[in-house]
Formats: sequence, structure tokens, C-alpha cells
Amino acid sequence: MAQPTNTFDTYDAIGVREDLSDMIYNISPTDTWFMSTAGRGKVSNILTEWQTDALAAVDTANAVIEGDDATLDAVTATARVTNRTQISDKTVVISGTEEVVDKAGRDSELSYQITKKMAELKRDMEAIITQNQAVVVGDATTARKLRSLESWYTTNTSRGATGANGSATTAATDGTQRDITETLLKSVIQQCYTAGGNPKYLLVGPVNKQKVSGFTGGATKMIDAEDAKLVAAVDVYRSDFGEIRVVPSRFARERTAHLLDMEYWSIGFLRTFRAFKLSKTGDSEKWQALAEYTLLAKNQGASGVIADLTVT
Repeated sequence: MAQPTNTFDTYDAIGVREDLSDMIYNISPTDTWFMSTAGRGKVSNILTEWQTDALAAVDTANAVIEGDDATLDAVTATARVTNRTQISDKTVVISGTEEVVDKAGRDSELSYQITKKMAELKRDMEAIITQNQAVVVGDATTARKLRSLESWYTTNTSRGATGANGSATTAATDGTQRDITETLLKSVIQQCYTAGGNPKYLLVGPVNKQKVSGFTGGATKMIDAEDAKLVAAVDVYRSDFGEIRVVPSRFARERTAHLLDMEYWSIGFLRTFRAFKLSKTGDSEKWQALAEYTLLAKNQGASGVIADLTVT
């Protein structure tokens, strides 16, 4: 079939109003689990320091002779640890004309973009904090960088062949990748418990979240006949030492699983989230969103890591 001759249709018409929705749809994830769950504090310098300590090993030979003079025990000093603050920012510049023209989905382009940049900044910070980043002291030409989560683990670790722990000055060394297994998880949970930690969360990427859901744990997944649901996910892993909530992360590295006691992790802010108007140099508005922050590992020995995992 074809149109009758001289049919005037929308392809020919001039002046048909555009149908532009007043909604702006954005599916980019903004959940920042680690930053939201960790404690929040204030630091007062670009170098922040704190101390950690541990009790001596249990002495099962602790018996003394009646009436004997006391033998003086050695005293162990506390450990002094540090981290550097890192500055992260987002900027936006909007022309004067763009700010005043009629727009769909927002009244003020400047307000919309500043709000968007603040969300982007928070995502950047979540990713930075959970990465394997070594501390950088910084200078007049080099940006300071904080020591991030993966580089803190020095105890309660499970790494692939050739993998190595990080240090106060270096990131962890990536090793040979292997599949995450229930045996690996149980081993690190036990290490944390023995050290005195009580981890409550397992932070993993989406691929390894699905692999953890494949753990049997001696249980059988069942179909809920009433709701017609197949239970195929593990959201809480019940170990011999307590329940572990399995949390997926879009921003942490997929190759690393973090077993976390969040009581001992905190975000320290030298400057909290803020937006500044920059100096005007022409017919535009310039703003900068900024935060200066660091990761406080109050005692890394309460947590653990299963590193060097396959990502497919």
C-alpha cells in the first residue's frame, strides 16, 4: 500500500512541536557502600598519624614459684602508622546564555551540573579508596595520594602465586589469578578470628558475587513454592565464627575480595564535600566541587583479603 497522491504528512510539515520529555534518565550507579558504611572523622593535617597495638601471645607456661622474685616482662611499644590526604575534584563551566535559555528537564543548567559533578566526585572517591594504590607524598608538581584499602592488608591475607602484601610505601603486588572458593574464604575468616577481628562483610565485585552465590556451605538451595522463587543467591554466609554479609561493589577491583570489620575503617576529612565558585573571567560561570580526605585503617589486622581472583 502507498499514500494517496498529495497526502500531506508529518515528514512534510513545518512547525510540528518537538516532544522532548521533561525527565532526564540516568542509570549510572551512585551507591558508594564503603564510604557510607565506614566511620567518618576529621583530620587536621595532610599527614595524619595514629597508633595500633596488640596483646602479647597467650603464654600457657605462665606459672611462677611461690615466694620467688618477679621476672620483669619486656614492654612492646605501640606501632605508629600514617596516611596522606588526597584532593579530588570536579569542575564545570556554563556559559551565561546556556544558564538563561529555556531548557527541558532542569531550570538551571549550573545547579544540575554541580549536583551531577558532586555525585561523580563521590564515585571517584569510592573507587580510589577501595583500589590498590600506594601512598604518594606529593610536592609542588605531584599530587598527593592516599594509601588505599588493598595496600593496607599485611595480615590475614590469601594471595595467588607471586602475590605480595603492600607496605607503608608500596601497593600490594598482584599475583597469579585463581577462582574464589569457599575454602579460601573460610581460611581468611579463621585468620581474622584468631587475630581478634570480627569481620561482618565480604565486599566483592559482581562476577565474584555470583561465584560466592554458588557456594553450597552444606546447604541446598530451595524453590519457594508459595512465591515461585528460586533462591540462587548468597547474601549472608554463616561461618563458624559468625555471619558474613556478602556485598557487591561496582567500584572495587573485581580481582579482590575484602573481608571487612568496618569498626576499624574510617574516612578522615581535612575538607568535606563542598562546591566553590571560581573567579569570573568572561561570560560564563565556573565552579569546582572538591574534597580532601584519607583512609584511616585503625587496625588492618581486624580484616582480611582474598586477592588475585579470576574476573570472568
